[in-house]
Amino acid sequence: MVSAHGGRPVAGARHRQVKLGAYVTFEGRTWQVAAVAGASVRLIDTCGQTASVLASFLFADPTFAVVDSPAAAVPPWGLLESVPERERERALAWQRHIREVETGLPGGPADGGTPRPEYDPARQSMAEREQAKADELARLGWPQVSRATVRRMRARYHANGLLELIPRRKPSRATGRADERVVAAVLEALRRQRSRSKGTLKGLRELTGQILADTHGPGAVELPPPSTFNRLVRVLADPLEHPGRPARTATTTPVRPYTPTVALRPGELVQVDTTRLDVMAIGEDGKPVRPEMTIALDVATRSVVAAVLREEGTKAVDAALLLAEMAVPHPARPGWPDHLRLSHAAVPYDRLLALDARLKQAAARPVVVPETIVIDRGAIFVSAAFLAACETLGVSVQPTPPRSPAAKGAVERTFGSINTLVAQHIAGYTGSHILERGKAAEDEARFTVAQLQELLDEWITARWQHRPHEGLRHPILPKKALTPNEMWGALLGASGYVPLPLTGADYLELLPVRFHPITGRGIRINHRTYDHACLNEHRGRPSPTGQPGGKWEVHLNPHDVRQIYIRLTDGHLHEIPWIHRDHVHAPMGETAWRHIRAALGRRGDREAHEAALADAADQVLRRARPTTAAQPAPPKTTPGTHTAKAALQAAGDQPATSLYEAEAEDSIDALEARARAEAHADVGADEPGAHPLPVTGALTLYDADQEAELW
Repeated sequence: MVSAHGGRPVAGARHRQVKLGAYVTFEGRTWQVAAVAGASVRLIDTCGQTASVLASFLFADPTFAVVDSPAAAVPPWGLLESVPERERERALAWQRHIREVETGLPGGPADGGTPRPEYDPARQSMAEREQAKADELARLGWPQVSRATVRRMRARYHANGLLELIPRRKPSRATGRADERVVAAVLEALRRQRSRSKGTLKGLRELTGQILADTHGPGAVELPPPSTFNRLVRVLADPLEHPGRPARTATTTPVRPYTPTVALRPGELVQVDTTRLDVMAIGEDGKPVRPEMTIALDVATRSVVAAVLREEGTKAVDAALLLAEMAVPHPARPGWPDHLRLSHAAVPYDRLLALDARLKQAAARPVVVPETIVIDRGAIFVSAAFLAACETLGVSVQPTPPRSPAAKGAVERTFGSINTLVAQHIAGYTGSHILERGKAAEDEARFTVAQLQELLDEWITARWQHRPHEGLRHPILPKKALTPNEMWGALLGASGYVPLPLTGADYLELLPVRFHPITGRGIRINHRTYDHACLNEHRGRPSPTGQPGGKWEVHLNPHDVRQIYIRLTDGHLHEIPWIHRDHVHAPMGETAWRHIRAALGRRGDREAHEAALADAADQVLRRARPTTAAQPAPPKTTPGTHTAKAALQAAGDQPATSLYEAEAEDSIDALEARARAEAHADVGADEPGAHPLPVTGALTLYDADQEAELW
């Protein structure tokens, strides 16, 4: 006989025994046990084939079972600790009495000793021993104990063990003795309350009374007292729909269990999301705007592998271009110190450089090839452009369930870190809530969206990637929090790394596509004319691709409309410049172009109107961005009319200081001081008898008392 468990047989053990001649199922076939030799079991099937199998291997097979003898489930021993101590002690006492009735000894045959005469199996029958035990328990004061009771407890013990000896109680209802009609009315009132603004328990009680009156008639069913009603509601109501809780917690869907997101290699899981940056910036039209920030966070390393700022609504093309940004090396900006380059990061730089020569000039930020991107159900992330780009690059897209912010908890928390660690130190900070906002946050805007993008990229490279993260731990050093760059280097050896060879042509392929004809004057898009000599042989001809109207495939970047890219007959994209591109010295998006067109009416013919629009666009872009030393001097102003825009114009030749050196605010103060000094000097020079302030090259502050003495 072979037992499937070790140790002394217990109640139910006979169901897990394999005897000689027994039939068992193994590997999907029926066998008969022919012999048992040590740890081996000899089996024979219905066809006469034999097999010798180790007992441990036989019992571990998922299909193993004893025919006509189901295996007994392991009893839930943990429940024994949850019952009251008095009942547990009573069950253990019953176990000793049953063993004495069956074996003559309270501890079983292994205890040794001599049985008492009335319980000696050699002298007394089982019925006599059961009666003797009932008489003994009655003398000890056990209530209602008879021979039938002892026999029933023995049967229960052999069926499911010790747990069956615990007294059985009829489970009480959660609602107690409450009227079923009242319970039904309360449940109906709670159902009507879902998805609506919640009131108080008193209001719910009144609604329940109305339901009872409508259902059973006025006064037919009496409402319980308020205290009893409140206890009944606490039992019946879901915690999220209980009256008194905030209305935002009410939901018609059950709460999902929280499961932490785990990734074991770079790029395995990348979370993408968009939010408003808590900083006011200067838009392309010179007005203050609050840009949108889209970031991609690698879950395995907590690295911000891509971050893009846009002046207004992020478009599908921005999400598509985000893929290219995270899959190619980030170039180190001119003027960055050497420790911000990848060659100084804690990664196997020489091995990576052999795979991709572009890493020689790369910044110390991870380059990951995303395998799966986790998105919410925003319009830009479920658009055809973004999904097509992911399909082209072989990236799997995983949408999160509705109303489940925890599914992208890592990227949501990163947004808060960016606002806390860097945004609050930039001029124009709006605060995370309207109640935390200053009175003139718009007037404090000092940087354009492009400048904020430069500062954000530098901060991510210099600070975020070198900042220890409590969620990054290495198995060898579990007590040390690693930085994103350190975790990236540690995981490279385990997962391997080959950068995605995206080129400039791949970047252009991700731009949004439009179809336009090639006319004798070029390509006309939104009151802009694009022309180049390479279009000469195709003017007036239809596209060979068979598009309706013979239109050609055109790729346009909505954030820089100064050029387009057209696919010609050779299959490649060719750059076609705007005829006025040389007149507009800075990138211009469709937003600024629409603003200029709305402000400038039609004057003259089409060519003259387009030239006027180009001149107006250049003037707007010059006013919206700081001037350089080679540009014309700023307009004159007075100390009483000094504004943020005037300071930006007057002191734009001062370069922005690196944020990682924590000097951004100092530079802004210096710019304001210099603007006041230069503005006052200009005013004094225009007035007769005035004495201008001495120019020493140092940045000075405006002093009202000193000014009064000069006048």
